[in-house]
Formats: sequence, structure tokens, C-alpha cells
Amino acid sequence: MRHNFPPRGEAFITLTASKSINPAHPLKLGQKLNEGKTKQIFELADEPGHVLVQSKDQITAGNAARKDQMEGKAAIANRTTSCVFKLLQEAGIKTAFVRQQSEKAFVAARCEMIPIEWVCRRVATGSFLKRNPGVKEGYRFYPLKMEMFFKDDANNDPQWSEEQLLETKLSLAGLTIGRCEVDIMNRSTVAIFEVLERAWATQNCTLVDMKIEFGVNVSTKEIVLADVIDNDSWRLWPAGDRSQQKDKQVYRDLKEVTPEAMQMVKRNFEWVSESVKRLLEPQASGRVVVLMGSISDTAHCEKIRKACGSYGIPCDLRVTSAHKGPDETLRIKAEYEGDGVPTVFVAVAGRSNGLGPVMSGNTVYPVINCPPITPNWGAQDIWSSLRMPSGLGCSTVLSPEAAAQFAAQIFGLSDHLVWSKLRASMLNTWVSLKQADKKLQACSL
Repeated sequence: MRHNFPPRGEAFITLTASKSINPAHPLKLGQKLNEGKTKQIFELADEPGHVLVQSKDQITAGNAARKDQMEGKAAIANRTTSCVFKLLQEAGIKTAFVRQQSEKAFVAARCEMIPIEWVCRRVATGSFLKRNPGVKEGYRFYPLKMEMFFKDDANNDPQWSEEQLLETKLSLAGLTIGRCEVDIMNRSTVAIFEVLERAWATQNCTLVDMKIEFGVNVSTKEIVLADVIDNDSWRLWPAGDRSQQKDKQVYRDLKEVTPEAMQMVKRNFEWVSESVKRLLEPQASGRVVVLMGSISDTAHCEKIRKACGSYGIPCDLRVTSAHKGPDETLRIKAEYEGDGVPTVFVAVAGRSNGLGPVMSGNTVYPVINCPPITPNWGAQDIWSSLRMPSGLGCSTVLSPEAAAQFAAQIFGLSDHLVWSKLRASMLNTWVSLKQADKKLQACSL
């Protein structure tokens, strides 16, 4: 049986960094599409296919069994969500977010929401302990523990299995939610959690668990991360210490709601709102320096530079020959070693590759060989990049794009923003393969 569930109103999200707060551009609001516990959704008359998501100064717990006004919460939640979606968008995660419009509202792509909350857990706590007696709080999940809950306030959002979701055959914005779509949401949830987990780790803060929702973009018909991600969406434990928790759980745990208690809750929300801004800051600056043996190798090297740019890594191109001018090669090496900026050298040399081995033997920085292979002598020339004297550790990668990716993986160990781009790229590659297989199967049928 097919069910056509109406959207639950949180229609949503694709962030553009250049489009930040824009109060000078008044929006013409259409009808109110939905109003939930913490936000309102309005149609935008001048921007077809988009909505305005307006936050409210209300905090709730237990499906609104407890609810209170918290002055300033709307602005705090909007700032938090906008920063989180900017981080995810710049990494390459597909969302519905377009821009932060005002202090309390953002513009998003209009979506029909899939009525499922996807919950991802790293640490066992909360309702998981009640549903799984015998598991102690603090148990860590490797891999991440995935759960899903059907959004049904009247029945307290019951937990669902994948089989229940598949058998429901939801149809939203013309897209039927089948195996392909469920797998994409599952994989995306894990990737989104890992990106945010790594980002919060830079602030010595443990992302314990998180809930997110997806929608079908009514214009593109694709599944995107939607709704909001703010301090209602996760558990955060600074230094991994539950007693220091900064999320909405503090409000849930209140024995009595007093003005003083609400001020404490608000301070926690403000701390998260300020901290999340720092997640957008790189933790380390690095660069790739491509050394080419001849100016004729420029086209090959430009591919490396372009690929580095996709990871946000600066890339310099230099021309030097370790055979014809070893003193200049070592001078260039010393120039880049001397300013203290973490550097990965990529050696591009055809025929007999002297650049890679000479660089590797004279620097402790990583060296990657990326020789421009020619049809005539490539099978012979490659050995000068593969057979190294003892004590040399340079690797060899033939593809210019793969050489840049390898360099990004090195920098990603210390820069969560580079790591996030790599993680999102891996997800997007998987999704494209999944969708290609679905399309092929449809053609075969």
C-alpha cells in the first residue's frame, strides 16, 4: 500500500557562503506552510521553490510535554543552524540551506519532508539505555549506531526498522522512497555525523549523538539534508564529560524550571552558538608545491593545482631540474622549508625522474611522484619513480587528481575542513554509483 504523507512543514536546505545575513533585502512572504514547536515555515512569493524558516523563542522537551519561552533562543538557534549548514555545505554535503536571511530566519529550498528522524550515536546514553537494558552509559559504538524513528507525536515517535520504512512506500515530491533512497539517507547520516564529530573534536568536545531529517527538494527531486541542526539536535559533552553537557538535555533534566535554571540553559545554548563559529576555522594551514622538470609539463601540473583547490589547499607551481640544476632544486626546497608552513612536495618529471628521489633524500616533508607518462617510453620511465635507493620514502601516483587527493589526505590528518571535503567526496561518489545502478536497473526492467 502506498501512503502519501503531507510534508511536516520543516521544508529545507544548500548554503552559499557569499550569501550571508541579508536584512536589507526584504522578503515578500506568502502563506504560512507549517508551524512546529520551535519554528514557522513561510512560502516566499518572490523566490519560487524556496521558503523562509523562522525560529521561535520556545524550548520544549518530551514532545512538548514541557515547554517554556526562552528569550533570545530563536536568534541563538538560527546562528547555530546557519553555521552548521555552512560547514556541511562547504564540505560538499547536499543540504537545503540557501542563506541566513536575518537574525532569526534563514532561506531554504522547499522540500517535502520525509517523516523519519535519523539518529546516529557514538556513545550510549539517554533513551538507548532504556531500550537496551544492560548496556552501560558511555559504551562507544564502532561503527556508529544507526536508528530511525517515525515522526508521529501522538504515538511518541515510535522506532522503525528499515523494513517498515521500505514497506510504507512513501511518495514525496514525485519520488518514491525505496531501497536506494533509504541507503542514501543511511550513508549520508553517518557521513554528516563524522564531519561534525571531527569538527567538534577540535574544540575538545564529544559529539555523543545526533538526530537529523531529510527532505525531497521539490525542484530537483533529490534527497537533501533538511530541517535544522541546532542545540536541540545533539548531545555535546565538553572533554567527553557528561556533567559538562551543553545541549538541550540540561533543560530536559531540570527538576524544576526556575528563572535561574533557564538562564543556565540559555548560557549553554549561547556557548554552543559561539563555539560552532570556530568549527569553520581551519586548524592548520598547509600547501602543495609542485616541482616540474620542464615547462612542457605545465598542463599536467595545472590539473594537480585545480584538484588541490577543490580541497581548499593552496598550490604553487615551480620549474626546476634535479639533473640539470640540483643546487637550484635544493634552494627552492630550502625556501619552502624555511617559512614553517606544512608542505607536501609533488615531483613531476618525465623520462628519468631525478626530482622525486633528490627531494625525498633531502627533506623530511612528504614527497609524491606524479610523472607525466608518455605512450612511447612510459613503461620504462616509470621505474625511475618506483625503484628508489634505500632510505627514500617518496610515493608514486600517476593521476594528477589522485596526487592532489593523497596530499589532501595528509593535510586532513590535522585539518578537519580538508578531512570533511574528503569525507563528503567519498559519500558523493558512493551516492552517484548507487543512483547510476538504480537508473540502470530501471532501464533493464
